[in-house]
Amino acid sequence: MSMINVNRLNKQFDGKHVVKNVSFDLEPGKCVALLGPNGAGKTTTLRMLSGLIRSTSGSIQFEELKESKDIRQHIGYLPQYPAFHDWMTGKEFLVYVGQLANLTKEEASTRADELLKLVGITDASGQRIRKYSGGMKQRLGIAQALIHSPKLLLLDEPVSALDPIGRREVLTLMDSLKEHTTLLFSTHILNDAEEICDELLVMHHGEILESGPIREVRSRHQVEKIDICFADESIDYKKLISQLPSVERVEMNKDCLHVFVQEMNQGREEILDLVQSNKWPLTKFEVGKTTLEDMFMKVVQK
Repeated sequence: MSMINVNRLNKQFDGKHVVKNVSFDLEPGKCVALLGPNGAGKTTTLRMLSGLIRSTSGSIQFEELKESKDIRQHIGYLPQYPAFHDWMTGKEFLVYVGQLANLTKEEASTRADELLKLVGITDASGQRIRKYSGGMKQRLGIAQALIHSPKLLLLDEPVSALDPIGRREVLTLMDSLKEHTTLLFSTHILNDAEEICDELLVMHHGEILESGPIREVRSRHQVEKIDICFADESIDYKKLISQLPSVERVEMNKDCLHVFVQEMNQGREEILDLVQSNKWPLTKFEVGKTTLEDMFMKVVQK
């Protein structure tokens, strides 16, 4: 059973359609990635879901609420570039936003302690926020989004501005949060989506082009692939491999070729025959399946 239903959501700015007929359902307890390149409409969609901006048309409905009810009390939101009062401590900031969310000071203090422990920064609770690292600030931002115990947590590009250590910290935290709430996060980083999400919404030019559980989405676009690397420039071999009967297309990445074939056994034999007969300096030959990145490029290039 879905927790929230988004139906034919549209948004225009100055006559420009930036979100077009977006529809999807979110089930409770899921982690869903809103995946798309910069400018796809991800942030606008999240801002409409959070109640920060109104849609031009369409509806957003929690199943248990009447359409006239305000859904913002059920949603926590972390923008891509969160702002803090840097002179406050982490604990003071959470108590402050808790009171803004209609908690009493005592309730906000108790909840702040719980969340500081949940996001792993209890030891820094009395430290001024100005001294926090980027990863610690994102953890604090997630804590403030959870202060009122929302049913849905919206995160806009939560790790895009972090260094590798901070990124790993926040991704691990997000993975653990699936036990506490439903997550919808936007990203253009494919590995992040593949690592922690259960479902995908692929967005491009304001439209949802593909959606569903990540395994099902990948299987719908699955293509047989062979990765080949050479000791010298791969471009010298790309043209000949592209002409083989079983080959659909060839993509090059540095010194390696990604060869997409119609039938794996035939493709493998044709390529190895070509390599052997020409004595090419082969350093890698790996049979595999299309990755999430391959799927994404296929979908957005249609």
